[in-house]
Amino acid sequence: MNLKDIERNVIGVCQEVGEFIYTEGSNFDLTRIEQKDGFANLVSYVDKEAERRLVKAFHEIFPEAGFITEEGTVEQSKSNEYNWIIDPLDGTTNFLHGLPIYAISVALTQRDKPILGVVYHIVRKECFHAIEDGNAYCNDKIIHVSAVPTLQESLLATGFPYYHFDKRDKYLDIIKEFLEHSHGIRRLGSAAIDLAYVACGRIEGYFEYNLNAWDVAGGVIIVRQAGGIVTDFKGGDDFLFGGELCAANKNVHPEMLDLVKRKWN
Repeated sequence: MNLKDIERNVIGVCQEVGEFIYTEGSNFDLTRIEQKDGFANLVSYVDKEAERRLVKAFHEIFPEAGFITEEGTVEQSKSNEYNWIIDPLDGTTNFLHGLPIYAISVALTQRDKPILGVVYHIVRKECFHAIEDGNAYCNDKIIHVSAVPTLQESLLATGFPYYHFDKRDKYLDIIKEFLEHSHGIRRLGSAAIDLAYVACGRIEGYFEYNLNAWDVAGGVIIVRQAGGIVTDFKGGDDFLFGGELCAANKNVHPEMLDLVKRKWN
């Protein structure tokens, strides 16, 4: 298996499918919006068609891998060794409202560890990508997490859940603390883009709960290969399927994690 060749092919597919998504967004039919698990968790025919195209192409690129996908357009045939984890349109609500912050997120995992990640910011045509033991890139230019030394000097990002509101107050307490001890918090509406922006140093840290594997799998390896740290809220590695994630540069991550641990656990 040549990861560099697979990465190159995946980037090409994401760019092609990204053009389909962008074109559909220009003339989107608002009557074709569906609700999933809650009134604010939306999906469209664009998500589903984009996923079908990605699945078909990735099966041809690396047929040995199973699939874990957001929209379930293919049987979730998770293999023991390799899996594609796909979010065909991360930031669907932004897309539906014409807010230009949405992306395709793809990862190839080996025994549940991401070894390849691509996040394609469709509107900006920025492709963030990395493979195991390699550099992280944006449009083939090497990127690194920022060198900002403290939480107090940092800009952070987060998201809000569509469900599990029983933890809302704890989470709001964390947000309040970060607001008091940083340059601010942004809510972009796309976990994949949040992680990509940590990787390239536009923001210093990102934290969120109630996440799914397809939200973060593509971005976590990009952050790590860009020199950042990614953990769950306990400081461990159960962030892919555990639903909680804290990502930041090496200076800021310990401060973020300490605050999260005190408030969350």
